[in-house]
Amino acid sequence: MNRWVRPVKTGWVVRDFVPGPDVDEFAEPEQVTAALRAEGASTGTLLAVQHPHRTPEALSGGLGLADALPIARSALDRLRAIHYRQVHDVVAPYQVDGPDGCAHGVLCMVDPAEVGRVTHTEEVFPDVVAERSAVLSGLACATSAAMLVPVSDGAVLTSLLGDICAELAEPAVSDVDSGGRRHRMWLLGKGSRQTELLELLQEQSLLVADGNHRVAAAASTGSLLALITAGPGLEIGSIHRVLTGTGLDVDTLQRRWQEIGLVVTRGVDPAPPRFPGVVVVLAGGEALRVALPDIGAEKPQIDHGVVEQVLVREALGIDPDGPSLRTLPAGRPVPPGLDALIQLAPVPFEDVLAVHAEGRRMPRKATYFTPKPRSGLLLAAL
Repeated sequence: MNRWVRPVKTGWVVRDFVPGPDVDEFAEPEQVTAALRAEGASTGTLLAVQHPHRTPEALSGGLGLADALPIARSALDRLRAIHYRQVHDVVAPYQVDGPDGCAHGVLCMVDPAEVGRVTHTEEVFPDVVAERSAVLSGLACATSAAMLVPVSDGAVLTSLLGDICAELAEPAVSDVDSGGRRHRMWLLGKGSRQTELLELLQEQSLLVADGNHRVAAAASTGSLLALITAGPGLEIGSIHRVLTGTGLDVDTLQRRWQEIGLVVTRGVDPAPPRFPGVVVVLAGGEALRVALPDIGAEKPQIDHGVVEQVLVREALGIDPDGPSLRTLPAGRPVPPGLDALIQLAPVPFEDVLAVHAEGRRMPRKATYFTPKPRSGLLLAAL
């Protein structure tokens, strides 16, 4: 059998605490750069290892990613020696429970290029993929996991994992993150239970719930650290869009959108929409409700694509891939100095499945699955 789902052959499990913040908390390079200015952050955190060219020392020295990677490898070696212990041939049953859902899954290695097994749900930014691929190849170690969700039969996986965790009793790692989520991780070595679990995973078709860029980057190494989970309480949050540096005010936005035939209502409830089909835009202390048009025959229609192509490109003449449009997961702080916040509804999971069934991809940064695994609890050699 082609073992496209495998144990972690050589890994490192955290002994005390993860060095630095969760690397997945940062949506934009500028946020990473700001976080790395904190005392000790540029030399003693996994964040600096994953973004070595964004440390103050690298920026002041004019170091690009290729130049900074040897520094990152040395820093990773030091962190593993201080904060981690080595393990071999394990999979890691994992549970995270918190205010934004619960996920009971297993950390393991996956070949992302296995035909028909791992499907991207969203388009990706090529430059981000290239950067992450270079970091993975340069470090030869995965420090964070993508989240993959079975298309079907998830209840069987969840039930088996519950039994295995009960048998293993005390977890190898227990941690509560800054958002109040409890993370517990067990280690399952070679034996009948590991074989049973891997055989079940081998039969799955998986969607990328979180980490489309990581999955694409891992194609260069043929090995991806992944949390495979079916919930049982996954949630999909919104990822909004931010207009910045455009100089557009609320009057101009309303006029431009109405000029192309959109129905815009002013003075509405500023809360984000709960259901697809409309957006609520906050600008200049006011709220606009914009009904989204039907722009094509493909169903279901994903609001993020309509916003980027119609509201942003067509009406405002702004390149959605340029610096004036940013993404903002729901619940994250709103950046200062923005022109407008375009609030979108969460994409229903049934729409995610329908897009997958049609062989399509959603627009980039459309879904925000929670709760996510805590980066840095398990590192995996590639």
